[in-house]
Amino acid sequence: MRRKPKLLDAAPSVFQHGAGPPVVVDLGSQRGDGDTDRQEAGGQGVVLTSQTARVRGLDELLEDAPPDREVARMAQRIARRLSLRRRPRDPRAERGNGALASVPYRYRSDDIDLDRTIEVLTERPVPEDTDIVVRERMRPRKAAVLIVDVSGSMRGEKVRIAAATVAALSADLSGDQIALVAFWSDAAVLSPLVVPTTPARMLDQLVRIPARGLTNVGFGLSVALTELERSSARRRTAVLLTDAVHNAGPDPRLIARRFPELHVLLETDGEHDAPLGRDLARLGRGRMAPVATHRDVAPALNRLLAG
Repeated sequence: MRRKPKLLDAAPSVFQHGAGPPVVVDLGSQRGDGDTDRQEAGGQGVVLTSQTARVRGLDELLEDAPPDREVARMAQRIARRLSLRRRPRDPRAERGNGALASVPYRYRSDDIDLDRTIEVLTERPVPEDTDIVVRERMRPRKAAVLIVDVSGSMRGEKVRIAAATVAALSADLSGDQIALVAFWSDAAVLSPLVVPTTPARMLDQLVRIPARGLTNVGFGLSVALTELERSSARRRTAVLLTDAVHNAGPDPRLIARRFPELHVLLETDGEHDAPLGRDLARLGRGRMAPVATHRDVAPALNRLLAG
């Protein structure tokens, strides 16, 4: 039996470090008029709302508890055992396969940019090796936002799947930018793109979020997109970890289409909505992969992030 729509009668909150203005755009202009105020997403009835977010401190949300050492150890074990299989690169250098760029000589390239080198040498009568300018194919920077559905309770296999996802994605993005956003009916920016952190710390904050009920996928995506747009990385990716049982707030399809790349890890160990998960990935120019246990995570991420 289809559930009754859940009407959110108050603006959702964004929990984050520090204070600031609301960060979520008003979706009202995308809805149209008339009967379009009430639509369905996935298999669940929802009511579209036109809301901005209230910003609140993260300390208002997280339960005051010491770090769970067992959870930290589990994340470390998973990080060692589950890592993404990196795509082969040029063994001669970590230069990547991006566009050519003129950079100081680093003993890696002999493709001299003669015009730029002459400009430098005219100002340095006694040049050093690094005054030579060469052309290298620079590895594109990447940024990724992991969006985790924490509605219900972060216990058992659900926390193991989250740990595997955090660990594997962090391993693949070592040296790049990664952010963590958790959502339920509200959302929390647990780790911004601009603040380096560790997988253990991110997971510790996830498990300190009290159990929540409603699942507002659209709002979680809105917060994550705002965070992703802060980055100047050439490749910007979002990975949504959810069962896609969307039962509150706006239709998440409206925001999914605005992502440059959105992949969905669909948790299938309980109730889930595969049609909505596929829609979100398709509209976000990404792919969907099912995961039933934490052992499924690394192979699934390899499939999603390949290419």
